[in-house]
Amino acid sequence: MKNKLPIIASLAMAIGIVMGAMLPRENQASNNPNTTNSAPTVNVPITNGSFNKLNYVLYLIKSMYVDTINTDELTEKIIPRVLEELDPHSTYVPKDEVEMANSDLEGSFSGIGVQFNIQNDTVMVVDVIAGGPSEKVGIMPGDRIVEVNDSVFVGKELNNNKVLKTLRGEKDTKVKVGIKRNSSAETLHFTITRGDIPVNSVDIAYAITPKIGYIKVSRFGANTYNEFVTELTKLKKQGCEEFIIDLRYNSGGYLHAAIKMINEFLEKDELIVYTEGRNYPREDAVANGKGMFKNNRICVLINEWSASASEIFAGAIQDQDRGIIIGRRSFGKGLVQQQVPIFDGSEVRITIAHYYTPSGRSIQKPYEGGNFEEYENDIMNRYEHGEFFSQDSIAVGDSIMYFTKNGRVVYGGGGITPDYFVAQDTTGHTAYYTEVQNKGYTYSFAFQYSDKNRKTLKKFKDYNELCAYLDEENINLQFYKFVEAKGIDPKIKGQAEAANVINNILKAYICRNILGESAFYPILNSKDETIIKALKVMGGN
Repeated sequence: MKNKLPIIASLAMAIGIVMGAMLPRENQASNNPNTTNSAPTVNVPITNGSFNKLNYVLYLIKSMYVDTINTDELTEKIIPRVLEELDPHSTYVPKDEVEMANSDLEGSFSGIGVQFNIQNDTVMVVDVIAGGPSEKVGIMPGDRIVEVNDSVFVGKELNNNKVLKTLRGEKDTKVKVGIKRNSSAETLHFTITRGDIPVNSVDIAYAITPKIGYIKVSRFGANTYNEFVTELTKLKKQGCEEFIIDLRYNSGGYLHAAIKMINEFLEKDELIVYTEGRNYPREDAVANGKGMFKNNRICVLINEWSASASEIFAGAIQDQDRGIIIGRRSFGKGLVQQQVPIFDGSEVRITIAHYYTPSGRSIQKPYEGGNFEEYENDIMNRYEHGEFFSQDSIAVGDSIMYFTKNGRVVYGGGGITPDYFVAQDTTGHTAYYTEVQNKGYTYSFAFQYSDKNRKTLKKFKDYNELCAYLDEENINLQFYKFVEAKGIDPKIKGQAEAANVINNILKAYICRNILGESAFYPILNSKDETIIKALKVMGGN
């Protein structure tokens, strides 16, 4: 049974895609293994043309308009409207959002060092970053943050942005929090000194078989290359000779990070990517031949939310016949943005070039400036067209046919088409499953169960042992009672059919709450059809 397209972190993905394949503030060329043709610097001329015309109109409004108008606010509204006429990825970032927008890619931010979730209008600490400011003062997983700086910090107005803006701040500044803990009847108070918190872009790396390493990259940030190489080196020392690189749901990031990572797999002078724009002459990024993993077999996993820098990575590996691409057609973002700071601390991220894979493909899907409705609906249209379930439904044309290094046919014009297609797995995705997932009940039950039984669960140091214990405890039955108390009718069609997938999700969440990410992904991956396909293709299963 095919359900409606699930909205899996769609907002987060949308934000990430806007930032995808973005150049950092420094010149792109300085970060490439080898490049030609340095890009020109940004220069905004002051003329008597439209630039001054816009300022003049704002001056007229300020000096002559009948009512009082805040021209600063008006300008903040005008700039995004202008950029909307260009392309879907040229954006304006107000000054109060710049730090937040950059933090995921810059590799660190200053804060208190906790992972949190909002449950029942309360901030719940899911995990505490090892060695971070919160751990140093005694904050623990399961704590509820109910006060900040002597003010009540609970209620329906809480959201992720408000929590982040409140708890983050300048390094060495202090924030006082009030904590509710199950072991204490009183509110506990801690003063936390904010510090640098690393933002990891490699979610997990482990030996999925004795010879095959798995590594999941969630973004391409300032530190991604170093994280990536470090983890691959560890896996190689453990005996892994082949690697599965998971770029699903990776919406992109810094172009130079992707280039440096691809360089690790290619021979000297092999083309990685090239960029070209009206004011930016063609610039080639080629491998320098110093990569440490040139002889290791790889496959790359992608899906419809793999965008920009992820597509550069997959496209280079595919075009150079260096590895296998598995999954579903990628997003289709072939535009490069440059961050341009504005004097007031805000930023414009403006598209400066198209990028092209080694075969010459532009994988940018079509768009019409000022009218992005079709562009925004593209993923849903693919779903409704059946593309998520059948490779034959992928729309390609002979006019956008290209050839890999070894002469294989590949296509441009809208994402990277994988070498091996894997349909979206809807096994167990019944009406019952959809209902409990949409309301976040699997996550909330897992958190409450972990919190209530933390003392017992922490005795297990291995996720296999913990999963065996959870099977003995029949967590599915406990979950059914939990959601029924929340108003979910047990007679909704598909409870039994969804039992296995719900059980796997519950065990993954509970194990993550107790043992961390190193337990979470192996459990999920054991039932992941794309990973199962990758292992079969690589001969590991």
